Amino acid sequence: MLQTRITPPREIETPAQESPSLEQTISTAVALIGRQYPVMIFVLCLCIGFAGVYLLTAPKRFTGTAVLLIDSRKMQGLQTQAPAGGDSPIDSAMVDSQVEVLKSETIATSVIKQLNLLNSPEFTANEGGLLSSISDLFSGLFPEQRPSEDALMRTAIGKLIGNLSIKRVGLSYVIEISYQALSPEQAARVANAVAEGYINDSLESKYQASRRAAVWLQDRLKELRTQASTAERAVVDFKAKNNIVDAGGRLLTEQQLAEINSSLTQARAQRAEAQAKLERITAILNADDNDSKVILNDLATVTDTMNNPVITKLRQTYLDYAARQADWSNRYGPTHLAVVNLRNQMREIRHSITEELRRTAEVYKSDLAIAKAREESGQKSLNDTIALSNGTNQAQIALRDLESNAQSARALSDNFLQLYMVSVQQQSFPITEARVITQASNAPNKTSPKTTLVLLATLIGGAILAGGVAILLDMLDRVFRTVSQVESHLHTSCLASIPAIGSEQSMGLSGRPLLSKAGRLFNRRPKKPQPLAAKPVPASASGLPLGRSDIGAHIPQPHRDRLLTANDSVGRYVIDSPFSRFAEGFRSIKLACDLRGDESSNKVVGITSGLPNEGKSTISEALAQTVAQSGCRTLLIDGDIRNPSLTARMAPSAKMGLIDVVLGRVDWTEAVWIDPQTNLHFLPCVVNFRFSNSSDLLASQQMENLFQQLRQYYDRIILDLSPLAPVVDVRATGALADSYILVIEWAKSKVDIVERVLCETPIVRERMLGAVLNKVNMSVMSRYDTYGAAYYRNRYYKRYGYVD
Repeated sequence: MLQTRITPPREIETPAQESPSLEQTISTAVALIGRQYPVMIFVLCLCIGFAGVYLLTAPKRFTGTAVLLIDSRKMQGLQTQAPAGGDSPIDSAMVDSQVEVLKSETIATSVIKQLNLLNSPEFTANEGGLLSSISDLFSGLFPEQRPSEDALMRTAIGKLIGNLSIKRVGLSYVIEISYQALSPEQAARVANAVAEGYINDSLESKYQASRRAAVWLQDRLKELRTQASTAERAVVDFKAKNNIVDAGGRLLTEQQLAEINSSLTQARAQRAEAQAKLERITAILNADDNDSKVILNDLATVTDTMNNPVITKLRQTYLDYAARQADWSNRYGPTHLAVVNLRNQMREIRHSITEELRRTAEVYKSDLAIAKAREESGQKSLNDTIALSNGTNQAQIALRDLESNAQSARALSDNFLQLYMVSVQQQSFPITEARVITQASNAPNKTSPKTTLVLLATLIGGAILAGGVAILLDMLDRVFRTVSQVESHLHTSCLASIPAIGSEQSMGLSGRPLLSKAGRLFNRRPKKPQPLAAKPVPASASGLPLGRSDIGAHIPQPHRDRLLTANDSVGRYVIDSPFSRFAEGFRSIKLACDLRGDESSNKVVGITSGLPNEGKSTISEALAQTVAQSGCRTLLIDGDIRNPSLTARMAPSAKMGLIDVVLGRVDWTEAVWIDPQTNLHFLPCVVNFRFSNSSDLLASQQMENLFQQLRQYYDRIILDLSPLAPVVDVRATGALADSYILVIEWAKSKVDIVERVLCETPIVRERMLGAVLNKVNMSVMSRYDTYGAAYYRNRYYKRYGYVD
């Protein structure tokens, strides 16, 4: 890229960082792809190549699938008791547990033994494929002993489990068993064997569990029976010890107490009745004998109560006589003899009734005494029985505990007996909840390698890997590739981007320079050199004459031996191809030199670089040729005393040079060479031995005096200096050079190194005119600068007659 910066270098203000927008992000990604697309394409092609090798070498695999169902309803036909709450379905954790059981080594071992897989090469040898072949190759170099049976079994188990896939279908009770093998028959056999092995293992585990439970229950049942017998025996012994007799579900004392209580109640009733009768008869006997009505009424009551037939008959007779007496008194008068006889008879009857009542009262007294005695006897028996019952009740507390323990032991013994019978039945008829609902078939079902999936994954993974590699390389790419990088890191202007001119570009098949059509038009034969004073003095851009006619001194004509001839140097490409991008770049550098201050303040321009081999000598030669071709009196000095490569290329036969002039051995006019084509003067640097104090020579007063003298004869002095990093010579040129141009090799110069050497050389940093990107690959550079990509395209140069 060719750019000219008119403004002096200044600090570039860094704006505040903001989050990038979507457009900036996309632009950055596109720029990254544009910069690193060769690497990305290489990585992607490499991934595709690996995928192709894998698809070609990987063995084909087939999958056999068997489907298993966990069904708990098959056990309901044998259950003696239904579970509480109806059917209890198998929970999800149970199904997941069965999936893990199917993946266990126990099932794998049973399958291997059932199918005799230890004799199958698929389980004992490496499988096909590129990696396996490489492994076999290396293992063949180191012979090993034959592995043991256990090692072979472990290897077979690992391969079987590695190729086995067990998964639950959704949230159902269905389990899918898939196995991958090198043949469809083997895949189907192993899948079906895994399902069958799981069912057999389930049956065996249940049988073993039932057998262990039966043995344990039998031993436990013996203990419980012994405990129950001991508890019942303790109950009987306790009853015998405490005289506790059980009759019809009740204790004997309780029955006696009830009977005595009933007899006592009856005795009390009889006593009360006898006492009531006695009191009534006593009341009748104590009544007035003349009160016949009271006696008759009382007799009526007593008769009805006692049911005494004698008194009843006497009373009836008395009532008949009374009625007759009343009738006869009314008829014959109260004094009639018959009436008086009736009264006497009635008196006798009352006397008889009274005697009968007294006799009955004595009987009632006897009955009352008997009733009282019976009551007292019953009360005594009741008290004795109550006392006995209280003692029995105290013993009943301990008896109830003993009976409870005996009942619990007997009930527990009966329950264990029932469980034992169920366990014995399950041993004779074991059943499992699992059943195979789909058998694996031998139909081919290729599952590996999946070509489409592998290619798709390769493309996606390769794209991601390529992007990662591109980002990594871009992050590690700490070199100068664009003008913006130069300006942002070095805070100076980039004067030009000089394209790389290789030998295939600058030389034809005949060994002569390969010139463009425009270059051939301006090519001319070397003319005889003329003295500087005889040449017309062209005017500069400021209107001042470039020549100094007032000096009066003329440079003598060089000898024929000190003429620069046309060579194959890249620096002469600006002369051979004036319409090339290469030449346009140096015209940009010359224009920047012309516009930097006045002529006197920028007459000596030092050309340097950070490291060797960055093209500073070529830049010096080409810039000097460009300035000299414009008519300026130009002097090119090889100031790299340690390594005068410019002298070796332009004047290899020189015998005298800069060192001889400074040391006063010769005059500078006797050491200058001239290019007859462009009138460029060249002061070589001839070193016959290793020169160690080159910095002292450059900083000497003799060197400063020489440059002061040269300033009077030349309009522009191009000083080719040594690199900044290896030696310190450039630091000694502060009194010689007015400005410096830093040459940076494109895509080679490290940012950190250039920044470091500039910090260590403040004279160059302060007087830097600008930097030049050298050896630029224009087609590649356009990928790193998307903003100026169109700027590098050649079609814009063709519109103005420029060609590369």
